[in-house]
Amino acid sequence: MRPESTEGAGGGDLLVPMAWMYAEYLADELLRTGDLMPPTTLEYRAGRDALALTIFLTDGSAGGPRMVAHMEEWRSLTAYGTCWQEWVCGRLDRLEAVAFEAGTRSRDPDLELAGAAWRWLEETELLAPDLDAVGPAGDDPFVTGEEGPQVWTPAWQLGLPLGHLAIHLF
Repeated sequence: MRPESTEGAGGGDLLVPMAWMYAEYLADELLRTGDLMPPTTLEYRAGRDALALTIFLTDGSAGGPRMVAHMEEWRSLTAYGTCWQEWVCGRLDRLEAVAFEAGTRSRDPDLELAGAAWRWLEETELLAPDLDAVGPAGDDPFVTGEEGPQVWTPAWQLGLPLGHLAIHLF
C-alpha cells in the first residue's frame, strides 16, 4: 500500500504512512483484546511492533472480508520455530530495493517506520525468564524469588510469541 499524499502548507506533498499506521492499529487492537499485559510495558511494545511488522510486510490489504485468511497467515508466520527474523529482513530488504530503484527510499514514510520498528526490536534487549535453564537457580544473581533464572533477550524474541498468542485469543 502506497502512502497517501496531501498538499502540504509549503506547496509540497506531505506523505502520510497509512499502511504502517493501519498495521500498528491492528496489532494494538489484537494485543488489547487479548489483555495479556499492560500497554505501558516494553514487552507490550515488542509484541505490538512484531505484530505490526508481520501485518505490514504481508502482501495485500489486511482489512475487509479477507481478514480471517490474513489472521491464519499471521498466525503461521509468528508460530514458534518459524524463520520470522529472516522473513522480516528479506521483506524489508526487498521493499528497500524497490524503493531505491524507484528513487523514493527517503520519501516512503511507511518503510521508514517499519525499519525503525525493526531496528528497535533487534537492538533492544529485555530481561526475560530463561526457558532453556535446567535445574535449580543456585547463586544466579538474576534470580528473584520463584521467578527462576533470567537472561537478556532481543525484544523481537519476546514480542513474537506475545503477538502470536494475541492472534489466537482474538
